[in-house]
Amino acid sequence: MRSFISNRVQQVPPSGIRRFFDIAATMNDVISLGIGEPDFVTPESILEAGVNSLRAGHTHYTSNTGTIELRHAVSKQLQKLYQVEYDPALEILITVGVSEAMYLALTAILNPGDEVIVPQPCFVAYTAEVTLAGGTPVPIATRVENNFQVTAEEIEAAITRNTKAVLIGYPNNPTGAVLERETLEAIARVAQKHDILVISDEIYDRLVYGIEHVCFASLPGMWERTILLGGFSKAYAMTGWRLGYAAAPPELLGAMNKIHQYTIMSAPTTAQEAALTALAQGEEAVEDMRQRYDRRRRLIVDGLNSIGLKCFEPRGAFYAFPSVRGSGMDDAEFAERLLDEERVAVIPGRAFGIGGAGYVRCSYATSYEKIEKALERIANFVRKHG
Repeated sequence: MRSFISNRVQQVPPSGIRRFFDIAATMNDVISLGIGEPDFVTPESILEAGVNSLRAGHTHYTSNTGTIELRHAVSKQLQKLYQVEYDPALEILITVGVSEAMYLALTAILNPGDEVIVPQPCFVAYTAEVTLAGGTPVPIATRVENNFQVTAEEIEAAITRNTKAVLIGYPNNPTGAVLERETLEAIARVAQKHDILVISDEIYDRLVYGIEHVCFASLPGMWERTILLGGFSKAYAMTGWRLGYAAAPPELLGAMNKIHQYTIMSAPTTAQEAALTALAQGEEAVEDMRQRYDRRRRLIVDGLNSIGLKCFEPRGAFYAFPSVRGSGMDDAEFAERLLDEERVAVIPGRAFGIGGAGYVRCSYATSYEKIEKALERIANFVRKHG
């Protein structure tokens, strides 16, 4: 019987992250530095808002674009934090996590043959989503010598007549890198010069340490050519609520909403009402979690460096990205043997694209005490293997 699977789907490999989670799930006494989600429970006031929504019987669809109250609140926060303005009625769409927002953005803009530049290492879904949307991903490698920051020159060198957009995600998963304002401004000039769009995934915008987060759409001339993606999963510890948003000029957002209408209908009502409380009352909780992540960040980076696994300083998100080249193993072997011998789960850097080989991703979105224990086990592993 002939294959009924589309060529696009066949081109996409299985997630390199899920494989390690599946193996770890079969083992006892595993400390996971692999999972990329907060270990915190959603703050109490947000939980209560969700529960109250259910008890009030708010179990029906909302508007396709999300409740107007939540869209107003998102608009207000973006203006307050980054001085960028979006019309809640026409320029903000509430989505099922940032993953849906990414799917909508790429599907809305890409024709067969269109290219999207994707700096790597990056979140595993980026390259796959470009392919699934019918486009052609053009990966470019970032380097530790530049603190894994993509440069305008690297992006410009990859532009062809078929380039439609560049997809950037900073603060970065898996490296923890944050783009500085001067770099972002240079990328903005390249986007204007070559008339391309920028899809900017800023889901980790609230989790930065000692550095400013710059919203790409706030840069001069970028509002009209940026699709801004954000959400509630990371800063508010709401991963399981599955809620994100996209903000873009009306023509782009209208195209995205058309796809959203036919595939999703609307984001979960309960999650939307909880998110409204998150924006209104969650700032103290966000700052408390950020400070605790920062403490863990210093522990894991100092610990990895002292072990001999050289690690540049991540300035955002909750990931460290140490080199394992000095171990004599490649990143896949290092991760597999570390899990098997010491019961510590990390993710091989190659799972995140070119530029990731020779590194592993260590999430510090777990308790301080577990990180301490994981570092002891990693140190033992490194000593054992010279």
